[in-house]
Amino acid sequence: MAQVPATPKLRRLMLRTWAKLIGPAALARSADLQASERAALDLRAVQPASAPENPTVVFLIPLVGQHHVGNWQEVKDRLSATLRSFIAQTDPNWIAVICGQDAPDLPDDPRIRFQPFSTPIEGNDKWAKLRQLTENLAQYAAPSGYVMTFDADDLAHPELVAEMRNRKAGGGYLMTEGYVYDVGNTRIARAAPPSLATPLRKPFWKLCGSCCAYAFDLRQNPAEQIAFLTEATQHEHRMFPYLGTLAGRTLTPLSAPKALYMLNHGENFGARRGRVSFKQRFTQRFEITDPASLKEIRRDFALD
Repeated sequence: MAQVPATPKLRRLMLRTWAKLIGPAALARSADLQASERAALDLRAVQPASAPENPTVVFLIPLVGQHHVGNWQEVKDRLSATLRSFIAQTDPNWIAVICGQDAPDLPDDPRIRFQPFSTPIEGNDKWAKLRQLTENLAQYAAPSGYVMTFDADDLAHPELVAEMRNRKAGGGYLMTEGYVYDVGNTRIARAAPPSLATPLRKPFWKLCGSCCAYAFDLRQNPAEQIAFLTEATQHEHRMFPYLGTLAGRTLTPLSAPKALYMLNHGENFGARRGRVSFKQRFTQRFEITDPASLKEIRRDFALD
């Protein structure tokens, strides 16, 4: 099952503009749209964004099947580190749902659940797992909160859940800043929006899929919300801010780096698709060398 192609940037701008000028319902009737765009406009038409009450953060994790990897133990070890980063959260109001063919040993924590995946898929089945996870959100999620797809080898900062719950952004959150860890070369770089001093730097959400948390409230219009979340997560992460805006759910940047993306460790999704080399070059260009900063990062993300 293939990832849905991204909408060209110029067309994104056009559709956002027309949604403002003629409204989401009229645009949905008149334009040739992707399923995600139509779902975003449908949601915008029926439910304005609002801050979730007493939100729960829901992490959705598609786990690669054992038959697709060379070292299953390494995959399980990476997943364990990801789950430990959730357990280390200063705010305990989260759940994590893992979807895959093979159930790994999981921590004895009722917030962590496994959802079996048995649909036969040719090639990369990550997107089918994400579809299953989002379509079933109502079965395991609290009534309202933030839903975040999270790769099984990335790490969350201990304050990630606390910030999302305390700030209560109506549309959700976007990680404009974060860390990229080239494990094979032991380099850590900081991803952030470009500036005059660093025009080639990239924001975290352009590099890593564990970057966006959409707000949800299933007490109203659950079908439209589930449809939007399902179709949005069939795209690459660079589409997330655009689709949020189209749905009337502008994403709020988090205050500081709250995730760490691990690459070049042997079993990345990106490595299996041959797509990590430019990210390794990014870590080389923007490597953090200050010992105090590195010590803090390694402490916060339990890298030692």
